[in-house]
Amino acid sequence: MAAVAGAVPVPVPVSVPGAEAAGPGEEAAGAGPPGPARLARLPLARVKALVKADPDVSLASQEAVFVLARATELFVETIAKDAYVYAQQGKRKTLQRKDLDNAIEAIDEFAFLEGTLD
Repeated sequence: MAAVAGAVPVPVPVSVPGAEAAGPGEEAAGAGPPGPARLARLPLARVKALVKADPDVSLASQEAVFVLARATELFVETIAKDAYVYAQQGKRKTLQRKDLDNAIEAIDEFAFLEGTLD
């Protein structure tokens, strides 16, 4: 089928083996009430421990810990996706340090990381 000029690509749902899809209006099996613990993939207790390791921090609310965890997840996802482009250019599926170095060097948003992997 030929692509139509100006057409917007439509995302295609991908099934994950072992994951049950929830129907419209129903929650996925095993998914409890939405909350900070369900929305973050990083362990919030560990993030809180890292925050409290800073001597300048005396208290950290759960909301602050959640926001830091979520921001970290988004940052890691972004840099990994950008580095993966360089891995694909090398015809690889596994990220290597040189892919991260290339992403940091090429993308302005990561300029603050230059020299950190040395």
